[in-house]
Amino acid sequence: MSKNDPNRREFLKAGAAGVAAMALFRNSAGGTMPPSDADPFPELVEVTIGELQARMRSGELTARRLVEMYLERIKQIDPKTRAVLEINPDALLIADQLDKERKRGKLRSMLHGIPVLIKDNIDTADKMHTTAGSLALLDAPTPKQDAFVAKQLRRAGAVIIGKTNLSEWANFRSTKSISGWSGRGLQTNNPYFLDQNPCGSSSGSGVAVSANLTVAAVGTETNGSVICPSVTNGIVGIKPTLGLVSRSGIIPIAHTQDTAGPMTRTVTDAAIMLSAMAGSDRNDRATAGADKQRPKDYTKFLDPAGLKGARLGLVMQFTARPELKAYFQPFIDKLREAGATLIDVTFTQDYGKMGNDRTAVLEYEFKTDLNKYLAARGSKYKTLADLIKFNDENNDREMPKFAQELFIESQAKGELTDKAYLDALEKVKKATREDGIDAVLAKDKLDALVGPTSGAAWSVAAVAGYPSITVPLGLRENSATGMLFFGSAWSEPKLLKYAYAFEQKTKGRVTPQLLPTFPKKS
Repeated sequence: MSKNDPNRREFLKAGAAGVAAMALFRNSAGGTMPPSDADPFPELVEVTIGELQARMRSGELTARRLVEMYLERIKQIDPKTRAVLEINPDALLIADQLDKERKRGKLRSMLHGIPVLIKDNIDTADKMHTTAGSLALLDAPTPKQDAFVAKQLRRAGAVIIGKTNLSEWANFRSTKSISGWSGRGLQTNNPYFLDQNPCGSSSGSGVAVSANLTVAAVGTETNGSVICPSVTNGIVGIKPTLGLVSRSGIIPIAHTQDTAGPMTRTVTDAAIMLSAMAGSDRNDRATAGADKQRPKDYTKFLDPAGLKGARLGLVMQFTARPELKAYFQPFIDKLREAGATLIDVTFTQDYGKMGNDRTAVLEYEFKTDLNKYLAARGSKYKTLADLIKFNDENNDREMPKFAQELFIESQAKGELTDKAYLDALEKVKKATREDGIDAVLAKDKLDALVGPTSGAAWSVAAVAGYPSITVPLGLRENSATGMLFFGSAWSEPKLLKYAYAFEQKTKGRVTPQLLPTFPKKS
């Protein structure tokens, strides 16, 4: 998006506060106002992994110095955003070791020496906690080993500098939960307008990347928890195919939908992260085919002309309001200008009527999967029933804003052999896979699907266990917006190709400047 984009111009006209905003916002296409004097290390704003590697390669920068710079940004900026729960006390020592390797000529990958943040439901066998944002796990024993995802990132040379806040228990405690709030971390704030919803459950990861507190982060998703905070905070997020990225060592919700995914400011950086994170893990049976399906390097699919000749199904049925359709139309035109053939498609399934079945599947699996995790973790609280009791006994700290209806409903569920569970699972999978995404793609011989990033669209992909990628478009009123590319299982290479080409045509990423509130129209 250029600085003269009419939608952005309308936003900046929003009252007297909009005049101040005009001097504060900038975008990834350049032509920006000078950064504030209070912005620590402004050279890190919108920097990419490739740019950081070039600076380290030239000797201009070391991993240690880079970590120090990001830690200072977190120290000065995060009191406003509350995205980072905890700093890794060993981060500088790890950076020093990676600098020594670089001096010896050893470069592990494009992530060598790159600081990343990970969500606080991902196990690390170090001096940091893993709590899912709950005070119940604050004193739990340190995990015996890193989650597979954390291990993969370390193997690639990334420096895990800390853990991010999240919607507690990955947003699966209450039907009325608040995105970005946890008992441990309290409220994470949207970096564009601090009083607006950051979305969740990977709120801290999304906000930290958007506010340039890190170059990349890891989130997790069961249904929208990577995609929603990515689109809301104006960044790129990938929800991979179920089984491409291991879940071992990640505090679970539901094994038929859970996955971790990268969150970055560019498609290229997301591809670099995914290359490191993906892979088969003997402790996660769903990943048995990952090594056969994944390329070693997803960046090789990034092509600025990647949309040329693509047949994409245009999904607009979940964007009903005329003013929203009008907003997205110029971006849809960009897809056609880039050479894509767009075919209007409609999902015939009524996914709204399946809400009870979808929730039932999650509740059944949550009880079983969480109890298994807690037993292995060795916490004082070994079951979901124990956690319910803890929350009741610590009501003032854990439930000042919302309760634990989903915990209680999950506890009442039976075993995974129950007919009610098996019937609900079969119904929602068939509706989203064979009769959903697969059917829509096959009908018009499509390569993938594309449309505004919205809850209904990302939910279809999430329940199916199929991949999706959101690309930032810019700001509309008090929220960032995005375009969602999604498709069949293991189609990440194609989706990345289309997402990258679209990103290069639109350049919609807008840098947030932590305004206290959305400027009201006069």
